Amino acid sequence: MVNIDNGFTPGDLTSLQQQYQIKNIHLVHLWEDVWHSRAAQVVARLRSLLGLNLKIHGRQTNIHKIDKPTADQFLNNNHLQGAVSSRYKFGLYKNDELIAVATFSALRKMNFTEHYRSAELVRFAVKAGYSVSGGLSKLLKHFKNSYQPQDIMTYADKDWSTGKAYEKLGFVCKDSLAPQWFSLDASLSRTLNKNSRTAKPHVFNTGSIKFVLPL
Repeated sequence: MVNIDNGFTPGDLTSLQQQYQIKNIHLVHLWEDVWHSRAAQVVARLRSLLGLNLKIHGRQTNIHKIDKPTADQFLNNNHLQGAVSSRYKFGLYKNDELIAVATFSALRKMNFTEHYRSAELVRFAVKAGYSVSGGLSKLLKHFKNSYQPQDIMTYADKDWSTGKAYEKLGFVCKDSLAPQWFSLDASLSRTLNKNSRTAKPHVFNTGSIKFVLPL
């Protein structure tokens, strides 16, 4: 666990990640404030990484559009970073149980061609205790068939992921984004503030990786 009062720089933690990757070891940077504010979600993510979940197959599920309250409640319960604004929201259901949720941005016209449209996979989360083999692939295919984007992009949080799961789905690494700095409120929740280097206490992440899925 990374203590809030540590003396590390983003470069220190990035270097440590790289050393472990060479040894084929998945290193996670778990910040103290995340543990205090999102302990249940942290435990669920760690259990998933350790392969301790109940596994079901995507073909056992059905896709339904869901409303904002349903998506927000599920993501706040099951995603480390909670819910954020999105245009399209879909759920994977096994019988009547909501097992996974994916949310997407509106389609955006890209400058390099009039007819090229891109969308962002904003959030994807699976219910704590479950893993859905082929679940994200099924949701991406449904979104593609429904709205016909030319690509779907997303980001992997380098504190937790190297993005290998996205690569297996056909996503291509396009960029590595610099670390972001955050200031903390009194309850140790993360509040984004890019100018918070002089604020106390302050924390950072190790950046993110941008992935694009050509369609």
